[in-house]
Amino acid sequence: MPKVKSQKFGYSHNSTKNVSTSTAATSKPAKAMAPLFRKDLGQHILKNPLIAQNIVEKVAAGLKCTDVVLEVGPGTGNLTTRILERAKKVVAVELDPRLAAELAKRVQGKPEQRRLDIMVGDVIKTDLPYFDVCISNTPYQISSPLIFKLLEHRPLFRCAILMFQREFALRLIAKPGDNLYCRLSVNTQLYAKVDHIMKIGKNNFKPIPQVDSSVVRIEPRNPPPPIDFKEWDGLLRIVFVRKNKTLSANFKTSSVLDIIENNYKTFCSANEMMIDANFDIKKKVINVLKSVGFAESRAAKMDVDDFL
Repeated sequence: MPKVKSQKFGYSHNSTKNVSTSTAATSKPAKAMAPLFRKDLGQHILKNPLIAQNIVEKVAAGLKCTDVVLEVGPGTGNLTTRILERAKKVVAVELDPRLAAELAKRVQGKPEQRRLDIMVGDVIKTDLPYFDVCISNTPYQISSPLIFKLLEHRPLFRCAILMFQREFALRLIAKPGDNLYCRLSVNTQLYAKVDHIMKIGKNNFKPIPQVDSSVVRIEPRNPPPPIDFKEWDGLLRIVFVRKNKTLSANFKTSSVLDIIENNYKTFCSANEMMIDANFDIKKKVINVLKSVGFAESRAAKMDVDDFL
């Protein structure tokens, strides 16, 4: 059988207690054996086999028989079985133990079962093993955390094929000047090249979600930029609060100036630097912005290189 690992849930995939069944509740055994999908967990299973095959083929051109593939949210395995045909191994991380049991049963007795590891738990809280490629039909609740967990993973993976709600996907690929261009766009594009692959209508899922989806391809930049991400993200938080205002306008607000002044004084103290008695943080900030030529620039139209 596939290896099913879980510290959070104690169960065996051989136990029928983990499959949602109730022969007394219905006279149709097929429906009784089907798992109940939970919308609160973002469970919208891709039911169109042609699209599932197309997604795998988008990555298959570069997929090697020696590759380890991480699949997030495999559900009942519509993508998993296709990936197993091409990859050396699949590590499937599934939050719902019922669906993990269904997936284990699906490959039971087949050659692929030895190449499938199922990890039951929250992918965001899980220490991920080594992988070359990631494929995910991503629950909307973890879209942003998953991206940055993957980009922080070491060693770097080669690429990821990720399905998201359409508007979220469009934010990932948005360019300066686009309406959806935001802090998420810049943070993602700092660490990776992001391309839109395909749009998928909501009717291709079960249960049907409220919005369409899109698939994107993410390739991490190697090596990653040598910056302190907390400082970088702190800058973006300030300038994207009002992305269509000038940078000088965003930095002149009293709340931002108070934070910068406190941080600057802490920095000076730690580095044994003297601060002039007539020190004016507002004047210093504006002078810095003018010195780099961005005082009148707007975050909505600045690219990654500008922010760097």
